[in-house]
Amino acid sequence: MPGAKANPSEVDSITAALGNVRLNGAIKKPTPPSSSKHGNTSTASGAPMGLSHSSQKRGDDSNHGQSRGGGGLSSRSRGTTERGERVWKLSDFDVGKALGKGKFGHVYLARERESGFICGLKVMFKEEMRKHKVEKQLRREVEIQTHLRHPNILRLYGYFHDEKRIYLILEYAAQGEMFKLLQKKIRFSEAEAANVGIRGFYIAQMANALKYLHSKHVIHRDIKPENLLLDTEGRLKIADFGWSVHSPNNRRQTQCGTLDYLPPEMVESRDHNETVDLWSLGVLTYEFLVGIPPFEDLRGEKATYIRIAKVDLHIPPFVSPEAGDLIKKLLQYDGAKRLPLDKVLTHPWIVKHVDDPMNPGPYRGSDK
Repeated sequence: MPGAKANPSEVDSITAALGNVRLNGAIKKPTPPSSSKHGNTSTASGAPMGLSHSSQKRGDDSNHGQSRGGGGLSSRSRGTTERGERVWKLSDFDVGKALGKGKFGHVYLARERESGFICGLKVMFKEEMRKHKVEKQLRREVEIQTHLRHPNILRLYGYFHDEKRIYLILEYAAQGEMFKLLQKKIRFSEAEAANVGIRGFYIAQMANALKYLHSKHVIHRDIKPENLLLDTEGRLKIADFGWSVHSPNNRRQTQCGTLDYLPPEMVESRDHNETVDLWSLGVLTYEFLVGIPPFEDLRGEKATYIRIAKVDLHIPPFVSPEAGDLIKKLLQYDGAKRLPLDKVLTHPWIVKHVDDPMNPGPYRGSDK
């Protein structure tokens, strides 16, 4: 994956989209715990950054090959902006195996050469992004995710780009996608174990992360197992903010996200707000316990749309009454009637499985 030589005269829609992104300031030397150098060990440190400055101009440092970022990576190397922010390039990293594949590129395991900091490097091809007209979606992803600081949200440390590609420097989630774990298990057992139940554990982490996002007026809008990662310790990380939006007025009209997780208001093209994430949390809880989304219909997309709009919900008898109650309270047609995140965290099913729902640390139990 060699780096392409930057062409300063090239001005394209991708660069224009990134040109207005104001990121976090100077990148700091990593301070991982003595037991590890993994990028995922340095998350959730420091106070959350606000989103109010995300649209400020970057000025002269918006050329190809330049970047902005924050937290966890060395700033001692050559190449900084006038504000002391690191200018990254591909040669600053040792790039290893592919961790995952997306529509516009791949994510690779990488190590920053100077500090030895382990991270994920998301490599996207400009041509593909132009073809699919997702330049603004990329800008929104960078603009929002780089300011978020929460133990259950994947960190975005910075970005850089060349003629052909855009590179996002991400926190490394060593255990990969939740989707793959769910595929392996088919569904998570409801059986009680001596240790903390994995089901309530993950949902409690999701609720805490969504509560944080909503406090920053950020709506994710694409919660699903494929967008949830697990770090070395088994801690859940919300990733992929391509469909997310910073919406202080809490009213949006764009349809987005994944069909099985869309709420009625989006299926019916009505205004929506942050309660779409509550619906997705209900769908996720159901899929964790049952193994399939609640409104999946093999007859096709139209049948799924109809089931969602009618909230045609059938909970199997093997799902406990407590879990069924939580699912029903989240999967309400009216967003205003969906169970608020504070009450999700104090729901009997969560309390039953999680000792401290407000601070569910890395999962250390079993699900046998």
